[in-house]
Amino acid sequence: MEGILLDGKDLRAQTATTRSRILDLLSPLPWDGVSFKHEIPGLSLYRIVEPVGPYFVLYEPSLSLIIKGSKRITVGDETIIYDESFFVLATVGLPMTGQICEASVVEPYVAAMLPLNLEALRRLIADHDLHPANRSDRDRGVVVGAATPELFDALLRLISLVNSPDDIPFMARHIQNEIFYRLLTGEQGALLRRFALAGTHSNRVAKAVAWLRENYTLPLRVDALAEKANMGVSTLHHHFRAMTAMSPLQFQKHLRLHHARELMLSGSHDAATAALRVGYESPTQFSREYRRMFGHPPLRDVKAILNDSTRAPSV
Repeated sequence: MEGILLDGKDLRAQTATTRSRILDLLSPLPWDGVSFKHEIPGLSLYRIVEPVGPYFVLYEPSLSLIIKGSKRITVGDETIIYDESFFVLATVGLPMTGQICEASVVEPYVAAMLPLNLEALRRLIADHDLHPANRSDRDRGVVVGAATPELFDALLRLISLVNSPDDIPFMARHIQNEIFYRLLTGEQGALLRRFALAGTHSNRVAKAVAWLRENYTLPLRVDALAEKANMGVSTLHHHFRAMTAMSPLQFQKHLRLHHARELMLSGSHDAATAALRVGYESPTQFSREYRRMFGHPPLRDVKAILNDSTRAPSV
């Protein structure tokens, strides 16, 4: 389907100076391919110098900010194209398709990812009685929000710690808490709050998602999954689809096919062995579902990827 193109011209203008300072800070750093090693806990930084994708990836619960460039992501049947004006917030670990739309050596794609810290989120909510600005009841595991000057300012100060490593143990945690505070009190705060707090439907679905990710090779009984999430079967179906754009069975299928693809790309498994490793009993069914998801039979798809050495990170 055609992607929903988000326009944030005003936001781009408001954050242009801060983003330029971030790019100047990152430019001389010792990049190793698309990333570089540093001591700031959790923070991942990426630089890509040519268009990449589409590629399949499993997002962890995280905040993603594009510092320069644009990206297309597809979750279920929803596709979004976004740039530096918007952040992407993933509250559960979801399989999705990504594509870096434009990138070059002169104009690289640069992005940052910060994992969500449940303990820190809960502490902020409890200690400061935080209430979100938006009380929308819509649940979706991946959402976009306005990348405000305050968010980029905090990101700049966090990245700046690479030049003062002695400050990292104290400052990194406080700056990350500031970022979480901005998210909790912003337009997606209600969703993030429901994800973080125990007892909410979002939190229970997140537990079901986590169990599926750990046990995707096992036969799935939806009634047993609902029991693990402390939800009724119909309630689980409703909220699981609302959050992930998939049913639990579809979610499991995405996980199995993704991991089978990775096994084949590693060169250690052929298609039949990979199918068995991820839980398929029928190679024929595996091949049929693989082609439906990736567009080609397993062998042809893997050969095409191996002939294209460009792989992308999950930002």
